[in-house]
Amino acid sequence: MEAENRPDHSGEAPAAHADQPAATHDMTANPSGENLPVTGNPTAVSTAPADTAVAAPEVQHIRPHQFASPPVWTEPPRKRSRFNWIFLITVVIPTTIATLYYGLIASDIYISESRFVVRSPQRQVQTGLAALLQGTGFSRSQDDTYSVHDFVLSRDALTELDKKLGVRKAYTSQDNDFINRFPGLDWDDSFEAFHRYYKKQVSIDYDTASSITTLKVRAFSAETSKNVNDLLLQMGERLVNNLNDRSRQDLIKTAEQEVQIAEEKIKNAATALAGFRNTQTVFDPERQSALQLQGVAKLQEELLTTQAQLDQVRKVSPNNPQIASLNSRVENLKNAIANETAKVAGSSGSLTSKSAAYERFALDKIFAEKQLAAALTSLETARSEAQRKQLYLERLVQPNLPDKATEPRRIRGILMVFLLGMVSWGVLTLLVASVREHVD
Repeated sequence: MEAENRPDHSGEAPAAHADQPAATHDMTANPSGENLPVTGNPTAVSTAPADTAVAAPEVQHIRPHQFASPPVWTEPPRKRSRFNWIFLITVVIPTTIATLYYGLIASDIYISESRFVVRSPQRQVQTGLAALLQGTGFSRSQDDTYSVHDFVLSRDALTELDKKLGVRKAYTSQDNDFINRFPGLDWDDSFEAFHRYYKKQVSIDYDTASSITTLKVRAFSAETSKNVNDLLLQMGERLVNNLNDRSRQDLIKTAEQEVQIAEEKIKNAATALAGFRNTQTVFDPERQSALQLQGVAKLQEELLTTQAQLDQVRKVSPNNPQIASLNSRVENLKNAIANETAKVAGSSGSLTSKSAAYERFALDKIFAEKQLAAALTSLETARSEAQRKQLYLERLVQPNLPDKATEPRRIRGILMVFLLGMVSWGVLTLLVASVREHVD
């Protein structure tokens, strides 16, 4: 019998590996002569015959401590707390800055408000071209209202405000906060930049239904806002008065020019008519023709009487010596009638041939006289219109002196920054989560 290979339990067994050859198994003899393999389970006995057991592959000895690895107790991985930088950047920092600015830095802003309307007086009903133009929608008061609006926001108005009130110094004072004062964060202190800044401080709201204009002036002191508002209204009134003066001058000047033109026309017509009378030796063809025709009628009556007398004498006394004289008189009357008739019509030098040219000169003179009369009437009307204002800038609400700052609205500003930060935080959080999900 082969010597038994007893395992040494005093030492550590070498680690088993899948690539290593199997360890030899101890074989123990039993009373029946069968070789039993020694395994980790001492109760397991093989019933195979001896020759079969010898031929079987060796069975590895498995020690009790090699059945399973000893349990190792490890703590679950702790979730690292990451600070939400997005919330800090979008919500905490802006809200803190807004709170500090509105609470400690922002300067009070006072708003002075006034209201005015530019209107024209009710005019008399016009006729002719003026009525046609008025019926087509020409509205001078509305156009002049827009003119006042443009002037209030113009560079000329800003220049006058700076000369009289020193608005540039008021808006650039170091006592005001560095964001709202001029030039603020822009650092551009040119006049054009100041004009842009001025247009933000002065606002005009126009109600087309009522034609009322609301003028608002923002400033860092109540007195400055009121004084600027009042001076702007004064400049607007001056502009309207200048427009009135210009309108008066243009109206009177135009009427005077029309009178001069009409006078010149009537002079020319009178001169032409007088020259025609002198050259043609005729004063009034119509009147002269009437006189000539009256003479012809008398001659015809006389001819008829003489002819009747001649016929009577011939019947009573055919040899009467008066017959010859009566015949001669009849012939003379006929010649006189023919001559007078030729002076009225029929020949080149008759009154009828001269009447057409005379009537043309006469009509020119009549038209010139009527045009002069109309021009004189227009001149009187223009002078009457010039005596009264055509436009008014009526103050409905005087500029007020604000006793409390209405801007900035501090609580609302802080809340708006906070709400916008929350919205930004939510959007950025969703975007970051979506990006991480796609990366994983």
